[in-house]
Amino acid sequence: MDYLISEGYPLAATKFAAEANIQPTVDIDSMQERVEIQSAIHRGDIQTAIENINELNPQILDSNPTLHFALLRLQLVELIRECTSHPNGDITPALNFATTQLAPRAPTNPEFLEDLERTMALLIFPPDNLVPPLASLLHPSLRQIVANKVNEAILVSQRAPKEAKLRVLVRLRAWAEQKAREAKKDLPPTLDLGLDLEDHPTSSGVTQGNGEAEGMMT
Repeated sequence: MDYLISEGYPLAATKFAAEANIQPTVDIDSMQERVEIQSAIHRGDIQTAIENINELNPQILDSNPTLHFALLRLQLVELIRECTSHPNGDITPALNFATTQLAPRAPTNPEFLEDLERTMALLIFPPDNLVPPLASLLHPSLRQIVANKVNEAILVSQRAPKEAKLRVLVRLRAWAEQKAREAKKDLPPTLDLGLDLEDHPTSSGVTQGNGEAEGMMT
């Protein structure tokens, strides 16, 4: 149940609670709102995600400038992606957004300034010939990273654990395996539990057959 709640599977959580004859520990409607925010980020609709976060709880972004900047930077990336997707794309919207939304925040944190400069470099180089640090900005994994941070921030604001206990156990198991291998214990070459979607590129915010947001997984 803890995993279904923190990862954002309201339908599965409701069904599990009914079958186990227990009450969900959080409001299912708030879970659905969190899923919708995640889905917006995964499809690149960052403005909608920001608006929905503020409707859910304005303090989430007001109290977390790093998260707010990460969302705005991702929104700039999406604008650049759009304007560079065709030869004569207009870069004016991206420039205006960077000037009004990101430039005033950049001087407050050296990392903000570095991130902004690196993102603006996407306008200089052709999108099909980017060095890896720049190409990574256009990779869907950046949406996943930001979506995970937003998910954790929302959970914390709702006084819920920001991470499922199952994930903590998986990391503990990985640590134990590493120590066992370092001690030359007799182990199979791989001990894959199949819980990590990093090897499954379909994690991009699409919905599964039950309507749950697959992009909530990491």
